[in-house]
Amino acid sequence: MNAYIVVLAGFGVVVLLTAWLPMVLKELPLSLPIFCVGLGALIFAFPDLPGVIPHPNEELAMVERLSEFVVIISLMGAGLKIDRPFGWTRWRLTWRLLGLAMPLTILALAWLGTSLLGVSLAAALLLAASLAPTDPVLASDVQVGPPGDREEDEVRFTLTSEAGLNDGLAFPFVLLAIAFAHEISLTGVAEWFAYAVLWKIAAGIGMGYGIGRALGWLTFHLPNRAKLSRTGAGFVALGITCIAYGLTEMVKGYGFLAVFVAALALRATEPEHEYHQKLHDFAEELERLMMMVLLVLFGGAMTGGGLFDALTWPAAAFGLLALFVVRPLAGWVSLVGTDPPPGEKAAIGFFGIRGLGSIYYLAYALNHAKFDNADLLWSTAGFIILVSIVLHGITVTPAMRHLDQRRKAEGSAERPT
Repeated sequence: MNAYIVVLAGFGVVVLLTAWLPMVLKELPLSLPIFCVGLGALIFAFPDLPGVIPHPNEELAMVERLSEFVVIISLMGAGLKIDRPFGWTRWRLTWRLLGLAMPLTILALAWLGTSLLGVSLAAALLLAASLAPTDPVLASDVQVGPPGDREEDEVRFTLTSEAGLNDGLAFPFVLLAIAFAHEISLTGVAEWFAYAVLWKIAAGIGMGYGIGRALGWLTFHLPNRAKLSRTGAGFVALGITCIAYGLTEMVKGYGFLAVFVAALALRATEPEHEYHQKLHDFAEELERLMMMVLLVLFGGAMTGGGLFDALTWPAAAFGLLALFVVRPLAGWVSLVGTDPPPGEKAAIGFFGIRGLGSIYYLAYALNHAKFDNADLLWSTAGFIILVSIVLHGITVTPAMRHLDQRRKAEGSAERPT
């Protein structure tokens, strides 16, 4: 049987399922990612299937590029859907998660990596930095609605904005892990801080804002016959994404950060324009399609590529601690003294979903430096991603419904009769 024909037919099935499954699964405690992983695991469990899925470590360049693409598309969609204006006070919970929860998570996971897994500091830091960000792709079920939805409760808004920004802000720690793998000196740490923290973050924000405002002017403020919004074409979102990411990477800034900031800046140029909906819808559809493909491959790597061959009991314990203790506790600590009720704080901490962004960081680092126990890193990260997909996929619908009902009940009780 020709492998290409099998892949082509399989891709067609995935495309149809991408359109159909969200409608079918909407009211069930079962998410699209769970189905995709299960489908991939089932398909590639057959040993005679043409084109058996390899271990991610054998195809680092391909894994890096595919995961990179779906993440930047997701970041564009996340930025476009946010209605709330950018600001220090309005985004106060986001800043706390980025400034407190993420560093605490990285510190705790790096310590667990060296003490529980027994890997080097470089490998432990890489694993911690890869797992720290909330994934913008798989967190879509806990994000705000489409542009103009106007129902941005604190839980959904905080998780959306955190997922949009923390992918770029985790990158300095990935680069630090790479530097440690190359036996960095004290001078090297200073250079890392100046380049990986100060320059690359500033370049990402600056380039993203400038590109977003410039493309916003082209889209909404050119003379009527020339402005891009008149095309009605949603795929303009793909062009904006690639321009923001590509130009920022050319000047050595963080492209992930630039894409999200560009989406926010574009949205701010004409916040109420209906064209944002078309841009968002295209980005969401493309993201969903790419997500399904990658998660099917992820499931295939589990059964056909030996992804979990290096998984140990300490690694499984590390994963459970990361999901059930480290992230929820770090999230709770970072939100101490803020307004949301305890239930909402718990939800923000709990739904720090791990996913395709973690795969990208691992592939990127392993493609740029040699780390010890690479197979163990893949198995541990893969286990955490799998548990996160299943755990959060099953709980997100009832949990968010419960929070919505509670919020409505509290709002009704506060209204005067």
